[in-house]
Formats: sequence, C-alpha cells, structure tokens
Amino acid sequence: MRMLRGAVVVVGVLGLLASTSACAAEEEPLVVSAAASLTDVLPRIGERFAAGHDGPEIVYDFAGSSTLAEQIRQGSPSDVFVSADVAVMDQLADVPAVGEPVVVASNVLQVAVPPGNPAGVTGLADFGRPELRLVACAPEVPCGSAAEQVFAAAGVTPALDSEETDVRAVVTKVGQDEADAGLVYRTDVIAAGGRVEGVDVAEAAAVVNEYPAAPLTGGAHPEEGRQLVEFLTGPEAQQLLAEAGFGPP
Repeated sequence: MRMLRGAVVVVGVLGLLASTSACAAEEEPLVVSAAASLTDVLPRIGERFAAGHDGPEIVYDFAGSSTLAEQIRQGSPSDVFVSADVAVMDQLADVPAVGEPVVVASNVLQVAVPPGNPAGVTGLADFGRPELRLVACAPEVPCGSAAEQVFAAAGVTPALDSEETDVRAVVTKVGQDEADAGLVYRTDVIAAGGRVEGVDVAEAAAVVNEYPAAPLTGGAHPEEGRQLVEFLTGPEAQQLLAEAGFGPP
C-alpha cells in the first residue's frame, strides 16, 4: 500500500520497524518519539504541520520519556524527540544523533480522582492515607520525579499501591476506578474528558515540568524533523498546546 503524504498515524516502534522492513521500497515516515502526556495534542499539531509541508507521513511513538530516551540511545530510527522534562533530554547530551533541544511547553501536576471524588480527596495529604488506593508514576520517569518533589515539598510520605511507567497508565487506573487518586499532569486530566476529575495541588506551582524537543539524525528525515521542532515553537502549535492545558515554554 502506498503511504499517504502528509498523513498522521500513531504506531509503536516495533510495528514501525516491521512495516518499514516489509515495505522497503516505500518512502520512510517521519518518526516522532514523544512523552505519553502529548498523546492527544501532538498529532493535531502534526496535522497542521503536514498541511503546510509537502513531506513524508508522520508516525508517533508515545511512551514514558525515559523509555524513549533509551530507545534513541540504542539507535531508534526517530526524527524528533519530545521529552516531558529537561533532565531526560540532558541524558542524551552525549549522543551525536541528538540535535540542540528547545523547550516548547510546560506542565504541572494535579491529583486525578474518579468522577464525584468518592474518597473525598482534597490534596496531597490524602496520599498518606493507607486505606486509599493510590497511584503515581515511577520515579525514573518525569511525572514520577515531579511527584517525588511535590510530595517532599508537602511533607507527605505517600502510601502508593503502584508506580506506573507513564502518566497515561495512572489516568487509566483512576478512570477505571482501580485507584482512589493518582498524581498526574493537569493536561492529562483535561484530556481524560470527564473520565477523571482534577484536584489542584498548591505545591505543584513550584515543580514545573518543561518539555524540550530536539531534532534527531537517526531517522530518515533529519531536515523535516528540524522543521517540525521549529514549528512546535510557532503560534499555531503553541495555541494548540495552550488549548490542551500546557503552559508556555
């Protein structure tokens, strides 16, 4: 099947490798590896970018930033990497394929609860209640690192029942009533569309995650990757990010 130019597709890396090896004669796509918290908004930005560029198909690999960074270090054929924090991007500073990063957005944490907030969660202090089912991201991923910082700022030792590898897994558990509360990004509460409700966290204002994007030379389209990173800093992309709840760079 011939690829549609300018189309936007969301796939995993393994599926991408299988399809490109099976269809070697076809044009390779532009691959964007991005933090899971960008799952909803980044394809919309990609559509705007594709509309103004006669370029390749865009495919996405969404996962925890640390997982994606390791894949890039191992030679993943990506053209763009967007991390949920600067620290993960900095871990790739010694990888020649990684270009100069630029911050394109910011985000803060919020407590996600099931609709109606049946456990009566009001803030971070409730994460010390052992009778509740509580979940957050694992500390090695950006949302988990940020969670550790806000818990420390609040003087709370969380009684977590599970630690997830990306923020969307936390939202899923809360939305399916498998947890009474989870610490996620504000944007993920918005993206959940009523499946969860948000409780503001005062301490979150002091722990702002910045999202850097970098072009990569490990993929098939380094120039288009550079153009997409530049587009992310422009007014169209920034408007879409703001509508999704992200803060400015």
